[in-house]
Amino acid sequence: MKGSLIIVGFFILGIIAGMTGLLHIDDFGFDVSFTALAMLMFCVGIGVGSDFSALKSLRTQSGVMLLLPLITIIGTLAGCSAISLLFPDRSVSDMLAVGSGFGYYSLSSIFITEYRGAELGTIALLANICREIITLLGAPLIYRWFGPLAPISSGGATSMDTTLPIITNVSGKEFVVLSIYHGFVVDFSVPFLVTFFCSF
Repeated sequence: MKGSLIIVGFFILGIIAGMTGLLHIDDFGFDVSFTALAMLMFCVGIGVGSDFSALKSLRTQSGVMLLLPLITIIGTLAGCSAISLLFPDRSVSDMLAVGSGFGYYSLSSIFITEYRGAELGTIALLANICREIITLLGAPLIYRWFGPLAPISSGGATSMDTTLPIITNVSGKEFVVLSIYHGFVVDFSVPFLVTFFCSF
């Protein structure tokens, strides 16, 4: 929980710095977000590389574990279908298209804006950002309530990049390779599922 509060604290500091004009993202002269992500991945790589048991963990995972991306996709789409009952002004296909972003907000919102307009595209952007933030901040609680695989599923497509450090910290290094595999498969499904549901 302490780690999540630190992350929130830095997020708030960033908002304040941006709003007050103290710092602007263009002041750095390079892509800060990409650089930060690259450094996080480098640090995770060091952790995995120095622990050979983590690299071997994927071989020891059961076949059921390797179905985790499919379970994440089915669970997310089932949840979106259920939530659609609360929004009668939106079609089920709209809700499924938004959910099919799986946290990959940049790509999914672009596709949805192109197919269904800016309003639904903005909803998709916010919904998928929320999924990522919930994973970043809530991973310790998600782990405590549902077990080590739950933060990986919660992260969706982001489990191989932005949420990987917190997943590693909470679930353990033995789940790093599975988390990357999960993120890759779910990430790969995004353009196909989003465009499929947008076509209805």
